[in-house]
Amino acid sequence: VQLQASGGGLAQAGGSLRLSCAASGNIFMINYMGWYRQAPGKQRELVAVISSFGSTHYADSMRGRFTISRDNAKNTVYLQMDSLKPEDTAVYYCSAARRDSSWWSMDYWGKGTLVTVSS
Repeated sequence: VQLQASGGGLAQAGGSLRLSCAASGNIFMINYMGWYRQAPGKQRELVAVISSFGSTHYADSMRGRFTISRDNAKNTVYLQMDSLKPEDTAVYYCSAARRDSSWWSMDYWGKGTLVTVSS
């Protein structure tokens, strides 16, 4: 499975960005897809994940500001980020879990895309 993310960039505080991640390869192996992020000097953390049936899990700090969605026909997951804050600045990683894995245990990772939020 290969994951290709796009959509990162620079935004002002209070602004919005939309990330996309397209999966290719053995797609049938995947259930959950989602996003993690890693800020400078910090550990990688969960942002949000979504199952192939639309079940979602969000980090508490991002619930209500970020929305994850998925287009199974396009094998693509999206992350709509609104009301951005400078502390959202991080490298955002697309990820996917096999059908026999739990939603908190990702098996595949894409290259990160940098999101920078200016104050």
